[in-house]
Amino acid sequence: MRTNKSLRQFVAPLAVFATLFAGTVGAAYLAAAAPIDEAWVVPPAKEDLAAGSSKMETAVLAGGCFWGVQGVFQHVKGVTGAVSGYAGGAKNTAEYEVVGTGRTGHAESVKITYDPSKISYGKILQIYFSVAHDATQLNRQGPDTGTQYRSAIFPLNEDQARVAKAYIAQINQARVLQAAIVTKIEPEKQFYPAEDYHQDFLTRNPRFPYIAYNDLPKIENLKKMFPDDYRAEPVLVFTGPRVPQ
Repeated sequence: MRTNKSLRQFVAPLAVFATLFAGTVGAAYLAAAAPIDEAWVVPPAKEDLAAGSSKMETAVLAGGCFWGVQGVFQHVKGVTGAVSGYAGGAKNTAEYEVVGTGRTGHAESVKITYDPSKISYGKILQIYFSVAHDATQLNRQGPDTGTQYRSAIFPLNEDQARVAKAYIAQINQARVLQAAIVTKIEPEKQFYPAEDYHQDFLTRNPRFPYIAYNDLPKIENLKKMFPDDYRAEPVLVFTGPRVPQ
C-alpha cells in the first residue's frame, strides 16, 4: 500500500477511523461482498514438483500489496512461514519508501516456506492464482498501481520455473479467468525481507481500513474455496505482540 507519508506516520492517525470503519463500512462491505463462485477456482496444476522429504522448501510470489498475500499464506496448512519483502531489485534499494517510487525493479513479495510432504508447489500456485490476487491485472492490484505491485513469480530453480510456466499456460487455455494472466516469471532474483512493521500486518491490524476492504475477503475466500487447506491460526513471523513503530 503506497502513501505519501511514511507508514509509521500514516497508521497511528487512522486508528480511530479504522475502528469506525470496521464496525460500519467494513462490516457492510464484508456482508455484501458476493463470494467467488467455485467455478472461478483455477484447476489444480497438471505439472507439479514431486513430493519431497521433510526438508522445507521455499516459494517467492508477488501479487500486489504484500500484507494480503502474506496473510493468505499464513493461513495455509503446510506453510511453516510467510515473510513480506521485496524481490526483483538490488539490496541497497530494498526499502519500503524507495520501492514505493516504482523505480527500483522490486515487487512487494512474500517468501513462503512450506513442507512439501504436506503441500506442493503446485497447490501453493493454485491458491496464489485463485485467492491471493488477481493475476489478470497488469502492474496493479485494486487501488495500488505501479510495477512494485505487479504479479510475479520468482522461481528459485529451473523446476519451479518450469512448473510455473506450464501452469500459467494451463490456466490460460482453460479460460477460467476473465482475461489472460499477466504474471511475470522472474528467475534468479534475490528476496529481501521487509521492515518489521510490515510483518504480520493483516493479523495485527484487522480493523485497518485497507485490510478490512481489500484483504480480509481473501481470507474468507481461502476458507470457503480451499477448506481442506485452511488453517484457522496463522503462522506468524513474530509470536509476541508488536505494533507499527
